[in-house]
Amino acid sequence: MALAHFKRIADATDLPLILFQYPLATGQGYLKDTLLQLCEEVPSIRAIKDWIANVPHHEWHIRIMQNLARPVNVLTTHSSWLLSSLVLGPNGLLSGSGSVIADLQAQLFRAVQGNDLAQAKLLNDRIEPLARCFYADPFVDMHNRMKEALVLLGKLPRAVVRPPLVKLERAEIARIRQALVDAGLLDKNAARDAA
Repeated sequence: MALAHFKRIADATDLPLILFQYPLATGQGYLKDTLLQLCEEVPSIRAIKDWIANVPHHEWHIRIMQNLARPVNVLTTHSSWLLSSLVLGPNGLLSGSGSVIADLQAQLFRAVQGNDLAQAKLLNDRIEPLARCFYADPFVDMHNRMKEALVLLGKLPRAVVRPPLVKLERAEIARIRQALVDAGLLDKNAARDAA
């Protein structure tokens, strides 16, 4: 089924494809053999967005997929443990929190690529409060939290929430504001004035 699905998409477009690899426990991830078959038989698959949520499996993706005869890039989306993931060597990242902190994530990627562990750790210290905030339970609210962060940063006029999700409560928005302050992205006094 997966092979037929991706072949049909590949036949309909000349655009490169990125396959989203979910955790296997969700029932939506691809087993290793299936993933290899997909990449072999659908040459327009150029990358996987890797959210396998399993460190050894993630490392396997990086070691195997990026070293195939026709390499397939691994783009991590393990944003709640991004430094650890980047150290394993993916060729890039696709991250929801990149809508808020793309610059910090790009700097972190470059620091890891340059083997500058000290700089990578400093950047990770700035990213960590936001990762902890965005990816807290309930996990389903992660994008709502990111939208509220963008409002607080003046990059969105309002945070639109679609049912069945609901608008975040004021206490949670205050936690997001504090995480932005802790990350050095929002001035503490401006944050207090906005409250």
